[in-house]
Amino acid sequence: MPSYTDPEQARLLPASAQHAGGRGSSSSNDSLSNDMDRTLIPHFGGAEIIRDIIVGLADGLTVPFALAAGLSSFDDSRIVVTAGLAEIAAGTISMGLGGLLAGMSEIEHYDSERLREKLEVETMPDREEEEIYEIFEPYHISRQAVQPILTQLRANPEKWIDFMMKFELCLERPSINRSWISALTIGLSYLVGGFVPLSPYFFIPKARDALYYSAAVTLMTLFAFGYTKSRVMGTPRPLYNGLQMLFVGSLAAFTAFQVARIFPQSEPTGSP
Repeated sequence: MPSYTDPEQARLLPASAQHAGGRGSSSSNDSLSNDMDRTLIPHFGGAEIIRDIIVGLADGLTVPFALAAGLSSFDDSRIVVTAGLAEIAAGTISMGLGGLLAGMSEIEHYDSERLREKLEVETMPDREEEEIYEIFEPYHISRQAVQPILTQLRANPEKWIDFMMKFELCLERPSINRSWISALTIGLSYLVGGFVPLSPYFFIPKARDALYYSAAVTLMTLFAFGYTKSRVMGTPRPLYNGLQMLFVGSLAAFTAFQVARIFPQSEPTGSP
């Protein structure tokens, strides 16, 4: 058994692997084998969900904040709340439908590419076989070693097409359920994010005063989300990721706010 002298490598091994080196007993080897069957380093499998949450939450935090900030010049929180709720409702539906349509478009794209690949396998098999060799070539796998795989694929054209879709075109057919999950995740994330910058206006009558609290709670939420996202995904430097999310969200909100302030605003007319 190889000896792991690098402390960082040794830390990633199970305890039995760290202490069994050199003993050579059958029980130790069996224990080590069982431990090694399990994943040494846990992998995060929810990247798509996190991506959807980021899209929805980031937009939900920045767009309503910019709208509320622009309307704060009226200094009436009722106006901000009314407009903010309308924007959040419209944004939630729009973002959710956008996620659903994007998912369905990916399915249509996959199906059309698969039909094209099927035609190539049926009409140009020699060319497709050469492409299989090219797929394995960067891994320094010889043509002789690839030949048994190619023989198996020839015997099952459907699997051949699936192989080319995955390893030549790097495409996998998205699930329709995934499209709905994506739509709900993006929409709900936008809804939750939208209420964060709007919440101070529910409790503070003067919109200009509520704006400062809105900015503070929005910035804190951006940082907390970036930090938590990094911890959940197991990526390094969670503090950096929190600051990155804070900077990007702040930049987007500041830009939208400045654009909103370009247009002159006047006090609404009519009886209170």
